[in-house]
Amino acid sequence: MNKTLLCAAAALSLATSVAHAEAINVLVEGGGHSLQQAAADAFTKDTGIEVNFVEVPYQGVFDKLTAEIASGTSNYDVATIDVVWNAAFADHVEDLSDLFTDAVKADIPPALLADAKVGGKTMGMPAWANAEIVFYRKDLWEDAANKAAFKTQYGYDLAPPATWQQWRDMAKFFTKDGMFGTDVIGGTSEEWMAEVLQAGSPGVILDDQGNVIIDNQAHIDALINYRAPLCEDKSAPDNALEISWGEAQNLFYQGQTAMMKFWAHAYKMTPADSKVAGKVGVAPMIAGPAGIAGIPGPWYNVIPSTSQHKDAARKFIAYETAHNALGIEAPLGLAATNSAYASYSGKPGYEHFGPLMATLSAPATKGRPLNAHYQELVDEAVMPAFQGALECKDNVADLLKEAASTARGILKQ
Repeated sequence: MNKTLLCAAAALSLATSVAHAEAINVLVEGGGHSLQQAAADAFTKDTGIEVNFVEVPYQGVFDKLTAEIASGTSNYDVATIDVVWNAAFADHVEDLSDLFTDAVKADIPPALLADAKVGGKTMGMPAWANAEIVFYRKDLWEDAANKAAFKTQYGYDLAPPATWQQWRDMAKFFTKDGMFGTDVIGGTSEEWMAEVLQAGSPGVILDDQGNVIIDNQAHIDALINYRAPLCEDKSAPDNALEISWGEAQNLFYQGQTAMMKFWAHAYKMTPADSKVAGKVGVAPMIAGPAGIAGIPGPWYNVIPSTSQHKDAARKFIAYETAHNALGIEAPLGLAATNSAYASYSGKPGYEHFGPLMATLSAPATKGRPLNAHYQELVDEAVMPAFQGALECKDNVADLLKEAASTARGILKQ
């Protein structure tokens, strides 16, 4: 090969190497891709580092990252993971504590900071978060006849429900004219777990030391309260075991329930042709004896230990945190930082941000247990007791005592 061709080959090799170094691959679920695309575009423009998203279905994120760890391959430089997987991947990702400056920590709700740490390791940066808030029919609450009748019947003014008792009162009041006051979700236990925190439990299922507490008084009180609209008040549809998130959402959109507790992002996604379009009001999650509390639904950006471009990955995560508001214009419209949400304060169409931040930042709000056996605990211990209680026959304390025994067996306590 002559000198000219050798130089050309060397230049091509160098260009290929530089181009490879100036790109990172991000493993992400579909909705998370849209939330991060605008920040990725801005990052590339400002730094020259390309961001390639590898979009897979929800479970695919867990499966692909697990396979990468097992094989030692390095396909991904960043992975965006559900908080429930943090414990499973904590030993296989980089420590990001250097990215959590005082300014960053001050800008993130405490519950999200807590969930970023597993075993003392700061393993991820929250990219966005969600929580359930109260959705209600403004037209019904603002109706003069309803206001007068409610005040006469219950002795206080009709306003968005703020406490357990108000929720039950209003659910009973609006169960009329072919409509239920609310729903009871039996297909998933997270909504009950929020009430466990509202009741004053130090955690749900487990405490901070990993001890099983599913049979403590707060879990019992919360489950008795949670099932009351179904079992006692008859203010919710009786097929609770067939109702999960989607069914609850549809009941509200179809005008079959007057209020629901639901993930905040749904506020902007109310179908224009639904019976409640233009009539939806929002408020913070209800409060129990310990105050407002919700179960956050955050996703975290992590850097797999197998990444070949860790510096670029760190730069991307830091950039996205500093420009977190760029994701708000995406369909899900979520962020993780207080400043991102505050930047939309007062803008029409974003009335849900105030209630969402009030819920995420509430002192009693806390994440689910960061335990590698979490899903097994839910499937084998929590759900049988929870759904058994929604059959309205068994003693709640007995069901939770049995669940605690099963959970201790799983954890070998």
